[in-house]
Amino acid sequence: MNDPVADPNATDEPTLRAQLAACFRLVAHFGMDDLIYNHISARVPGPARHFLINPYGLLFSEVTASCFVKIDLDGEKVEPSPYEVNQAGFVIHSAIHAAREDALCVLHTHSEAATAVSALAEGLAPISQFAMRYQGHTGVHDYEGVALETEERARLIADIGPHNVLLLRNHGVLTVGRTIPEAFILMYYFEKAARVQLLAQGALAGGARLATPSPEVTAKSARQFNDRHGDIQAPGAREWPAFLRLLDRLDPSYRE
Repeated sequence: MNDPVADPNATDEPTLRAQLAACFRLVAHFGMDDLIYNHISARVPGPARHFLINPYGLLFSEVTASCFVKIDLDGEKVEPSPYEVNQAGFVIHSAIHAAREDALCVLHTHSEAATAVSALAEGLAPISQFAMRYQGHTGVHDYEGVALETEERARLIADIGPHNVLLLRNHGVLTVGRTIPEAFILMYYFEKAARVQLLAQGALAGGARLATPSPEVTAKSARQFNDRHGDIQAPGAREWPAFLRLLDRLDPSYRE
């Protein structure tokens, strides 16, 4: 039986709701969540630029397709909901959805390794294949305090530019996807690359030395990933159905 939720390129609202709920459950499953904090949003079809965002107060492992709050770019609810929205979540997500036509999904976490790397001057270093796709394709936004003021949106937009990843200094990381699976995979592998970097850097204290590819090889690898050379597909295109099978085995209630 065909499962529309397994289609990475789906755009109808019911399917996007189920995919967005699956994304929350996956972030929790892989340990990238932060209690009831952080946020993932998805733009719904139509010219109004309304988007779905998680209710403030639910764990990521509790999120379901029916629970999302639908808001506009001013933060106003466009459908009744008993839930409120995290103010920082509104500021960050409304900025990207307003400025980027390609931003169907915006995903922000305080995942531990990515946050640690956000505090390093060099950010994510090209010392693993996991890190290569992000080289030259990541913006950086300096920490300004908790993102409660709408004036910060202009700087967030300027700092992410055309990129799909934004390193939030001393804060965390944000990914943008043309699909929900793309935003998730970019986050998953950023966290994995950050963990590898921290492990490698930790070994330096014992006298180890880093083997860093040349700038030419790093640039080549980044092109291979981002221009989809060979059999490389868009992030999430291949992996998403497998992730849904995993969730359906563990707890299919995300679809409700």
